[in-house]
Amino acid sequence: MKHIGNLSPAPGSRHKKKRIGRGAGSGHGGTSTRGHKGHQSRSGFSQSPGFEGGQMSLKRRVPKFGFTNINRIEYQEVNVATLQRLVDEKLVTNGSVTKDVLLECGVIRKRSAPVKILGNGDLSAKLSVECDKISETAKQKIETAGGAVTVNG
Repeated sequence: MKHIGNLSPAPGSRHKKKRIGRGAGSGHGGTSTRGHKGHQSRSGFSQSPGFEGGQMSLKRRVPKFGFTNINRIEYQEVNVATLQRLVDEKLVTNGSVTKDVLLECGVIRKRSAPVKILGNGDLSAKLSVECDKISETAKQKIETAGGAVTVNG
C-alpha cells in the first residue's frame, strides 16, 4: 500500500540530468565535480589528443624515417589473366577493353585513377586494350594474341 511518505514518480517519468554547480543542496556544489585546482578544473579546459601530462609524447619519442612522395601516382593494376577471365565469362564481347568496361565489370573501383595492365597470366583472346600504362610483358602477350594496345597520356 502506498503512503504519502513513500511515494515515488512513475518509472521513466523523471529524466532530468543532475545540475552541476548549483549550490551545496544539489550535491554537486563547490568544485562542481572538477576536483581542486589544476588546469582541468578551469573553464575552457581542452587538451590535445596524445598529451601525456607534460611527459614527452609518444609521437615525439618514436624515431621518424622515410618520406612520402606527394607526386606519387597510384595505379589500379589489372593483370592479363583478369582480361582473359572477363572474356571467358563473356563480360567483354566486342573485344575492346577500356576503363569504362573494367569499371562496369568491377575490376577497377575508380574512374579517376589511372589503370596499368600487368603481364601476370596468359591471354588467348584477341583484345583491343586502352589503358594509361602497360608493362612490356603485358604488351607482348596482348600483341602475340593478335590484339592491339593504346596507351593514353
